[in-house]
Amino acid sequence: MNKIIKGGYLQDKKTYVVSSVGIISAVGAYLIGDEDIFTMMQTIFTLSGIYFLKQESSTKGKTNGKRSGKIS
Repeated sequence: MNKIIKGGYLQDKKTYVVSSVGIISAVGAYLIGDEDIFTMMQTIFTLSGIYFLKQESSTKGKTNGKRSGKIS
């Protein structure tokens, strides 16, 4: 039960899942005819921006074993 409450293996991936489902929904709505191409592209760009902002903030402060470039 604790895994379900804390998110299990999707604990840090919720934003990615929501962005992916939103993009798929926008493409599906365009293919069905519920929205035009401009609305679909606006939705895709917005959700892609959320995806990349989350990815950038999750790697912020990590150097991955490289030097940070700061001169001491």
